[in-house]
Amino acid sequence: MREYLLSIFEEAAKTLEYLRELNITFDIPKIESQGDLSSNVAMLLVKQLKRKPRELAEEIVSALNYDKQIISKVEIAGPGFINFFFSPTFIPRIINDILTGGINFGRSNKYSGKRANVEFVSANPTGPLTVGHGRNAVFGDTVSNLLESIGYTVDREYYFNNAGRQMRVLGDSVRLRYLELLGHKSDFPEDHYQGEYIKDIAKNIYDKFGDKYINEPAEGIFKETAESEIFADIKKTLERLNIRHKIFFNENTLYEEGKITNTLNTFKEKNLSYEKDGAVWLKLIELGNEQDKVIVKTTGEPTYRLPDIAYHITKFDRGYDLMIDIFGSDHNATYPDVLAGLNAIGYNSEKVKVLIHQFVTIMENGVVVKMSTRKANYITIDQLIDEVGSDVVRYFFNMRNITTHMNFDLALAKKQSDENPVFYLQYANARISSILKMIENESLKSSVENLDLLTSPEEQQLLKKLHQFRNEILLSAEYFESHRICSYLEELAAAFHRFYTFCRIIGTEKKLAEARIALAMATKIVIKNGLSILGVSAPERM
Repeated sequence: MREYLLSIFEEAAKTLEYLRELNITFDIPKIESQGDLSSNVAMLLVKQLKRKPRELAEEIVSALNYDKQIISKVEIAGPGFINFFFSPTFIPRIINDILTGGINFGRSNKYSGKRANVEFVSANPTGPLTVGHGRNAVFGDTVSNLLESIGYTVDREYYFNNAGRQMRVLGDSVRLRYLELLGHKSDFPEDHYQGEYIKDIAKNIYDKFGDKYINEPAEGIFKETAESEIFADIKKTLERLNIRHKIFFNENTLYEEGKITNTLNTFKEKNLSYEKDGAVWLKLIELGNEQDKVIVKTTGEPTYRLPDIAYHITKFDRGYDLMIDIFGSDHNATYPDVLAGLNAIGYNSEKVKVLIHQFVTIMENGVVVKMSTRKANYITIDQLIDEVGSDVVRYFFNMRNITTHMNFDLALAKKQSDENPVFYLQYANARISSILKMIENESLKSSVENLDLLTSPEEQQLLKKLHQFRNEILLSAEYFESHRICSYLEELAAAFHRFYTFCRIIGTEKKLAEARIALAMATKIVIKNGLSILGVSAPERM
């Protein structure tokens, strides 16, 4: 639909010069009587042309040369909205596109040849992944799927640090639990890792080596074993959500390869840093931020800003056209310093898109849930998957805008009914599969020869919803909004259920029945393609 409208506007721009280079958009009116698509293009031109919007709208409509078999009428409404009504015989043509495209329908090559890096999860290997990491992981993988669907080649990247105080504390936590197994009791420090998983790692060392490491420091086998086992568990957890990173980038390599030093020297050479009170400061005030910030402490240890800037330089050096960082809301106040630093030394930070997600609370019947205290004071992704399954976890984490705090409704997630949106969508797919099996016994088949018979309100509504899919994919990808796909699919499933309630297939005249079968098949393809982007399965039977 939008493609056709853009083509006639492009033609009109040959006579109306003010339409050239204009970003013309189309929205779906909230009221069906106002058309199938609407444009506010006339109002966008008012300031530039200093003319009345309705007058402009009339001029634009007069210049549009459209096929009456495609557009039944064009109306001007309100102050100057241009409303387009598509012909009932044009709308069903989408079925041909869907059946021909199959699993590729909805995809585009708009950004073909572009490379994107999506960095997500990026938890240091100090413990199991929590539900907060889960929202990050699911969203990051879905954004990667969306970018791939519009032509990007995407590298999924996991950035971590296996050095520093956190890891030293991790190693010492395991050491102390190991000594407890050898009968050496001590007061376990409050700032050490409390989870039962620490005891499990210590026991694995004890079972394998006995008291061999009774005098070993924390930095040796204890830290190394903890890192290895925790990272293995993290990867297994992500596998359960069908998430696989291509690149694991260790912050330590920035030090080993001299990239931290190089970045620091670059700031000095460009007179963007200075020393004060034994520390090195970045001149962020000069770069437009509110205050200067320390990039090297008095101890000689860099703050997060310096390695983060050095890390992003490696992404630029690797030639990415788009770099996405997905962080929790605790990073909200910190990433602007990194972007300012990159800009200051000549890197275009507009290529870096930082996406911040809010926290997750697990709720059941209005009460905050604590599933288990075995792994300390948090709920792990594994526990959540065990409770409701990976499909539900992925869908629920995707169905709310990441800018909002999320209450994960555990009671709803467990329901096997239409109230649960995952069940609702999967049931729609399974229902269509069942219909297609039934028609095999009725000597019926899918046919696109008589699509013009699909004229009932329920058929037209379903067809119009199918028309929206490609645009929903494009907008969801360009705006990094996976929740749009969830909303779209739920509306599509509702439209299908209405269609199936009012439009019989078996028992209807053959030509109409076979056109309706084609419509059902097209709906099934779109539901499955949409769920695939979300990383959710589409079972044939339920």
